[in-house]
Amino acid sequence: MGRLNFKIEATCNGTLARAGRFKTLHSEVLTPVFMPVGTRATVKGQTIESLKENGAQCLLANTYHLFLRPGSEVFKKFGGIHNFMKWDGSILTDSGGFQIFSLHKDRKMNEEGAAFKSYLDGQTFLLTPELSIETQKAIGSDIMMVLDQCIPSTASYEEARAAMELTHRWAIRSLSARGDSKQSMFGIVQGACFKDLRKESAAFLTQQPFDGFAIGGLAVGETPEKCWEFTGLTASLLPKDLPRYLMGVGTPIDILEAVNCGVDMFDCIMPSQLGHRGTVFTSQGKMQLRRTVYKFSEEVLDSKCNCYTCRNYSRAYLHHLIKSGEPLGWFLLTTHNLAFYHRLMREMRQAIFDGRFVDYYNEKRPLLLLSDENNPPVPPKRNIVRVSRLGDYEIHHSKEGFASIKQISSGEIMHSVNNPEEEANRLYIEQSELAEKILKKIMIDSSSSQPINDDRIVIWDVGLGAAHNAMAAIRCFEKVVSENGPDKLNKLKIISFERDLDPLKLSCKHNKEFPHLHHSAPFKLLKEGKWTDATGLLEWELIEGNYLNLFEKQERPDIIFYDPFSPKTDSDCWSLDAFSRLYKYCSEKSFELYTYSTSTMIRATMLVAGMWVAKGVSTGPKESTTIAFSDKEIAIKHKSAKSLLNKEWLDRWGRSQAQFPSNLSEEEKISFTNKIKNHQQFIC
Repeated sequence: MGRLNFKIEATCNGTLARAGRFKTLHSEVLTPVFMPVGTRATVKGQTIESLKENGAQCLLANTYHLFLRPGSEVFKKFGGIHNFMKWDGSILTDSGGFQIFSLHKDRKMNEEGAAFKSYLDGQTFLLTPELSIETQKAIGSDIMMVLDQCIPSTASYEEARAAMELTHRWAIRSLSARGDSKQSMFGIVQGACFKDLRKESAAFLTQQPFDGFAIGGLAVGETPEKCWEFTGLTASLLPKDLPRYLMGVGTPIDILEAVNCGVDMFDCIMPSQLGHRGTVFTSQGKMQLRRTVYKFSEEVLDSKCNCYTCRNYSRAYLHHLIKSGEPLGWFLLTTHNLAFYHRLMREMRQAIFDGRFVDYYNEKRPLLLLSDENNPPVPPKRNIVRVSRLGDYEIHHSKEGFASIKQISSGEIMHSVNNPEEEANRLYIEQSELAEKILKKIMIDSSSSQPINDDRIVIWDVGLGAAHNAMAAIRCFEKVVSENGPDKLNKLKIISFERDLDPLKLSCKHNKEFPHLHHSAPFKLLKEGKWTDATGLLEWELIEGNYLNLFEKQERPDIIFYDPFSPKTDSDCWSLDAFSRLYKYCSEKSFELYTYSTSTMIRATMLVAGMWVAKGVSTGPKESTTIAFSDKEIAIKHKSAKSLLNKEWLDRWGRSQAQFPSNLSEEEKISFTNKIKNHQQFIC
């Protein structure tokens, strides 16, 4: 049960949401609860009276900032933070791990603790788990947090595991440092966005005598959907009889989703931070009071709110205060935002007691996603279609709901029928068995008994486009890392060829419409021409220019994703000369080539160039695609060996109206025909 005597008072069928209560050294707290952030023993722009009027039960203060100023000695003199700031409710203190993480260059982490430079005077301090707890004991908070190592949620598997294991060791030291203090203490589950690490972290920490558990390491780089996914996963791994705290998250919709997953406690700087910028949450959606549309508005901020701000002031006056930079405006808007958050918590709690949280969730969710229902920031214009363009390209929206890139001059659309992400995975990743190839075949050096790891897979990505194929390979690599760890992997290098980067630049500019680009890699590739993942095992390099002028200078590939825009727009890439040169350069090393084309002429051209050719998987309306191999040995070992073009195909080719590449002389056509008929693929 822990020091807090946490009790679940109500649950609701069809959801994991729960309403409970716990009692700290200073007050009773009803859950779900939102804790306003009072980093330096004050909530920015608020008074103790305004906090109480709005319904605040528990505040959050920060150990890192209070350690630097005013310091532990001040809190000891005043008997703790409650008397110091005249707050008689509960207080939770964060350990300072996130703030140290935010210092980037001015901190170093090691087993002992976190060394950092003070932003006040540049003095260097070492914050150990013991010092963090000693400081929190001096502060006198009701709930203390263990010191943890926070990393970006998008970190590599290796980084995430190392940070998680260090957090575990620090958690044990934090528990020991608490001694006989009556203050409660929460452990923090880490593991970034790797399911196995989250499970391992929860399994370890829940064996320790903590009074509650926090979900850390989210809202630091991942998408909202990924945040909700890992919130739900982690909450499901935590004890039902102890409080669950989602650290630093977030928006009202984040909180609704998390309560639905069974989380009890929340904090975030957003109500005050956005209030200072003129943004408020209302029953009509999120509003920006700096907009001129409110200059003459006599309406109250939110007619459905009874907070001090909404009872007394017009939108016009609030607009004036924010535009003028008056501190009163910050106070009034933060007051309203905190009232909105606390009312949301009370409504959810009541809905759980009433057994209608599922209905409440379904009703509230779309409302929390609104943006100023009465005065939309961009008034709708009828019969006008806004098109996002860059150079010769624009975004095309399919009837199936996904976005693609269209070349304006030719009218050609990249992935016009099939979902680009699904096609990339099916045609290039699954067919090439990339995941299996990434996994290392362990070989032992007989002289040293040490494993040998000199293998590296090289992929040529011919026709980068909007980076669907390259990103599919990167996601595949990251998935294999998350499931197996980095020690069991071969290295992977992706070389992308592209002469026109506008499709990728356009997609990155509108990456909300291209989910595969929710990653740092494509942005760094555009900026620096290369990207390396945190493990150092994965490299991505951009070769900008005409592929045909550049490929013979590159490292030879194991796998080729052959995806020039189309034979119509990139005809030179599909010529006999192009495939002959490709085969001559690359066949010193066995390779596999995958492409979307089903053209009889292109398949014939590959055969004449010297490759072995097979039918690939179907994608969308296409009954097949094409695979080419450098030699017989690799062709017959591949899972598509049964689909190698046979004499039946050869007969159909002989009857085809598209037997030859264009511009062949009669003599060249005879030579072309003889090379196909005498190809070992049809003689065997």
